[in-house]
Amino acid sequence: MDDNPRPVDPATVKFLRVLVTVLTGTMILGLLVLIGLFVIRFSGGAPPLPEAIELPEGVAATAVTVGDDWYAVVTRDDRILVFDRDTGRLRQSVQID
Repeated sequence: MDDNPRPVDPATVKFLRVLVTVLTGTMILGLLVLIGLFVIRFSGGAPPLPEAIELPEGVAATAVTVGDDWYAVVTRDDRILVFDRDTGRLRQSVQID
C-alpha cells in the first residue's frame, strides 16, 4: 500500500466547494419557504365553534370537526352527528359500522 496521498486537482476542489455552497443555499431557502408556509397556513386561526353543543340524552362526544357551515361530533356509541352551524339543528346522523 502506498502511504502517500495523491494530490487533488484544484479544479475539483473548486467544483466541490461551489456545489456544497449551492446545496447549502438551496437547503436554507427551502427551510425558509417551509417556515413561511406554516406561518401562512396556521395564522388564520381555527373556525369558530358554538359556545355550547347540545347532544341527545346519554350521548358522549369523543371528537369534533368543523366544516364551512356545519360541525360534526363523533360519539362514543360510534355515530357521527352533523349539526348546522347557524341554527345548531341536527342535520344528519351516520352510524359507523
